Amino acid sequence: MTHVEKTVAALRARFPDAIEDVIEFRGETTVVIAPPALVEVCAFLRDDPELGYNYLADLAGVDYLPAEPRFAVSYLPYAMAANARLRLKVYLPGDAPEVASVTGVWVNADWHEREAWDMLGIKFNGHPDLRRLLMPADWEGHPHRKDYPLGYEEVQFSFNWREIDARKPYAKD
Repeated sequence: MTHVEKTVAALRARFPDAIEDVIEFRGETTVVIAPPALVEVCAFLRDDPELGYNYLADLAGVDYLPAEPRFAVSYLPYAMAANARLRLKVYLPGDAPEVASVTGVWVNADWHEREAWDMLGIKFNGHPDLRRLLMPADWEGHPHRKDYPLGYEEVQFSFNWREIDARKPYAKD
């Protein structure tokens, strides 16, 4: 039994109501967690001496528009001693994408959660400093949302060079 299989069995035994699904795809395991149980599950993964997921390798938000639930947050905890990775995923509704912060479990979740907030507008309740990370503080909207308006500039090629060049706002002397 691999470390990830042992982890999934331990999660199923400890949190039977919180495990919504377990997905195996191309050698990777994803455990879908009910959002209210996320922090407790993460703390269990970190604190259980048999599991030892002591590092959060990544956290990423996803927009599945037009599907509902619209958003998901994927967590990639890593057990250094066992060299094992597991993906945890929570799905969040489109009208109020909120989930508890895991900065109390893994401190490095701070910047990952700020990025997901900045780019997708996913709110992490209990985060110590939830503010923009990549965009200016006065920026409106969240640019990685699928319904965010795109800017558009036609690409200049050899066949349309003169048309594009005529519209460019070059500096005046």
